[in-house]
Amino acid sequence: MTTFRLACLQTAGSPGDPEANLAELDECAARAAGSGADLLVTPELFLTGYDIGDAVAELAGQPLIERAAEIARRRGIGVLAGAPLQTERGIANAAVLLGEDGETLAVHHKAQLFGELDRKLFVEGTEPVTIAEFHGMPIAILICYDVEFPETVRAAALAGAKLIAVPTAQMEPFAFVAETVIPARAWENQVYVCYANHTGSERDTVYVGRSSIVAPDGERLACAGTRPALLLAELDPERVDRAQLENPYLTDLRRDLYR
Repeated sequence: MTTFRLACLQTAGSPGDPEANLAELDECAARAAGSGADLLVTPELFLTGYDIGDAVAELAGQPLIERAAEIARRRGIGVLAGAPLQTERGIANAAVLLGEDGETLAVHHKAQLFGELDRKLFVEGTEPVTIAEFHGMPIAILICYDVEFPETVRAAALAGAKLIAVPTAQMEPFAFVAETVIPARAWENQVYVCYANHTGSERDTVYVGRSSIVAPDGERLACAGTRPALLLAELDPERVDRAQLENPYLTDLRRDLYR
């Protein structure tokens, strides 16, 4: 492959209203596919909303991923969809990578839960990062707080990921994460990072927006302010290879010193 076209959705969504969110997903998937995108990345828990309280438990039992898969299949585009999933251990804050044929390629459960809002509702994921290949692009999936730990992104890069896809629900007063930490994660690992955030608010949570698609040298290829947006960018897997040769953090790392 030579290029990979990526779409990143920033939206307020419709908290607690999966029907409205699925309708928005359908519309945005059509727009992204019409722009030639291979993959559409949506925010954290996009299909339900993030800060919606105990409604998460009820909505976790609905076939939301199956319906998102039908949208991916109908629109002919891969989708990374955020939704709560019922597991044997409890409800997971999940992101599911769907192929353009609707097949589930990977499921990541948020490993680093943030604050009481997460810990009250969700069980911790048991894997620090989840990696899958899509259209020749090795993609690592993280969710929100996961990416704020340098260990997770470094592990993904060492495992061969070239794109870190991060559905997020980043809120005030943490705009500096979107503005500073995300480009740093891309730079220190020489990988692409896609950070797909909410905008607007849910209950007492006010989102900072500032979604972005960042190149391996920290350059923002596309970025949003605080309004809804659909970002598009062309990714070149060979740019990752070149960046990792020019800035060899991964090969120079003294792994024997860190146990």
